[in-house]
Formats: sequence, structure tokens, C-alpha cells
Amino acid sequence: MLSIFKTIPSHMDYKGQKLAEQIFQGIILISAVIGFVFGLFVEQFGWTVYIVLAGFAVSSVLTLPPWPMYRKNPLSWQPPLPEMSSEPSQKPQESTKKKKHK
Repeated sequence: MLSIFKTIPSHMDYKGQKLAEQIFQGIILISAVIGFVFGLFVEQFGWTVYIVLAGFAVSSVLTLPPWPMYRKNPLSWQPPLPEMSSEPSQKPQESTKKKKHK
């Protein structure tokens, strides 16, 4: 059962994250304006809340899952460095100057 979840991609690239954030903010802003105008027209604040919540639900469905449109620009990672000998790594020597405290 758990192996099914391993096949689902769970990453977005940086440009995809930026796009998702812009879509999320745009939908929330548009639904807030529409909800405010409609709520003002019918004089019911509840409608404003319902429309904003609907906008939130739509934007969540569009932006939270890692849809393929958010994975178009994958990062190309550098190849790993070759292993060095098994000797312990030496730290670079720190400067021997002592700081004078005033």
C-alpha cells in the first residue's frame, strides 16, 4: 500500500514554486474582489466569505499538488566529487594573529 505513494512525484522546481505562488495570490485576490462586490450588492457578508473560501479551495487544488506544469525546469545537479583517501581530513590552519580587544 505504501509503495503507491512512493510513485507520486512530490517536488517542484523553483520556477514552478514561483508560478504556483503567483497563481495562488491571483485567484485569492480575484475571489476576494468578486466576493466583496457580490456581498455588497446582495448586502450579505456571508456570501463574501463563501466566495473567498471557494477561491481558496480552487487555488489550493491548482497549486498544492506538484502538477507537471510546476516541474518543467528541473535543476541539474553537479556530479559527486570522487572519494579521497581514507586519511582524516585536515582543517585549514586558522590565522595565528590574535585580536586585540579594546
